[in-house]
Amino acid sequence: MHQGGKTVKRILAIGLLVFLAGYAVWFAILPKEPEEGLEIGNKPPEFEMETLSGETVTLDDVKGKKVMVNFWATWCPPCEAEMPEMQKLQDEHQDELVVLAVNMTNAEKSRKDVEKFIAERNLTFPVALDKDGRVSIQYEVYSYPTTYFLDEEGSILNISRGAMTKETMEKLLEL
Repeated sequence: MHQGGKTVKRILAIGLLVFLAGYAVWFAILPKEPEEGLEIGNKPPEFEMETLSGETVTLDDVKGKKVMVNFWATWCPPCEAEMPEMQKLQDEHQDELVVLAVNMTNAEKSRKDVEKFIAERNLTFPVALDKDGRVSIQYEVYSYPTTYFLDEEGSILNISRGAMTKETMEKLLEL
């Protein structure tokens, strides 16, 4: 009788190990939805903002192309320096890329300053207005410019803080 108890325990232990091994394999091969967050590989937080043209833009609207979400301000010299580079990038890769410039409107004197800045430089990519700074806080923007590079599924490919050349942008976008 003592021997039978050991056999039952052994069978239960083996059964448990087989179950756990099977679960581990199933969990490892199960396709996972990326976590929301601000690390490379994560899905960044969704947002909805008004653009300078009066439309509404969300991250979902630009899914399917690579996306460059650039946080900037008119009074930021490095931001101003990279804007023409962003325009060239958008012009050369318009079928596969969306440049979305998120203006820190709460840090501007007026919306007219933003409109004038964009018009004077003939910039044609969409400019979203972060009127209350909420999106900038969500994206942990502590310096300008800060850029998030997203893949076609909306996951973060790369993050950059500071001005970039067109070549650097292409490299970070994996174009």
